[in-house]
Amino acid sequence: MVLDRKATLSLRALALGYLIILLLIPLLLIFFRTFEDGVAAFWAQVTTPASIAAIQLSLTIVAIAVPLNVIFGIVTALALARGRFPGRGIVQAIVDLPFAVSPVIVGVSLILLWGTGGWLGGLAGLGIQVIFSLPGMVLATIFVTLPFVVREVEPVLHEIGDEQEQAAATLGASRMQTFWRITLPAIRWGLVYGVVLTVARALGEFGALIVVSGAVSGESQTLTLLVHSRYIDDHNVFGAYAASTVLMAFAIVTLLLMTTLNRRRELE
Repeated sequence: MVLDRKATLSLRALALGYLIILLLIPLLLIFFRTFEDGVAAFWAQVTTPASIAAIQLSLTIVAIAVPLNVIFGIVTALALARGRFPGRGIVQAIVDLPFAVSPVIVGVSLILLWGTGGWLGGLAGLGIQVIFSLPGMVLATIFVTLPFVVREVEPVLHEIGDEQEQAAATLGASRMQTFWRITLPAIRWGLVYGVVLTVARALGEFGALIVVSGAVSGESQTLTLLVHSRYIDDHNVFGAYAASTVLMAFAIVTLLLMTTLNRRRELE
């Protein structure tokens, strides 16, 4: 028993040390560098026109991509959990594709499809600009965040089964009534958790966006692209730290929300 306890404590200490070195210390250093010149200097950096535009664009992309992925995620999860159809395994693989494919490849693929000379590039002649504008950035974000709602909701659907749904159908309820009154309340925590993960991933996306956005300051530059531009192109290290701190604040809020939701789910 003593040896087991010592081994357990050693493993915990090793895991904690690993997390501190790789995560906590770098984040604390960013936080320190951001505020070493005072709050006023930080505020001056995050209220520049470029910073405000980047924050607004990031939130706009989240506001568009997340609801679309919620709808797609619920429909796909229902199809995979309740349906038995040819090609079901292929659909499962497609859902997991963003986990396996580099976001940079996603960006290049979108350019080949929607860019000038692409299959759908002719839409630019009709005044519909996709690549190097908001639609292309939304498409890239939708792709990289596609699996989260599906992978959180589908296991819940398997766990609850379909007995209540069948009973509701037997009593004359329509499919829409069954969904709103039976299915949705049963999957709500999985759905909310998937939404939180989708928001976090959308806010932090970089690889696909830097390919399809153009990264024009004040126009097509999200927070992650702003950090890259300030650090690499403008050599504005302090400005990069300030933008990173804003991103870190969003991440902390997301983490707290995930922890709260998880505790509430365990209590039910």
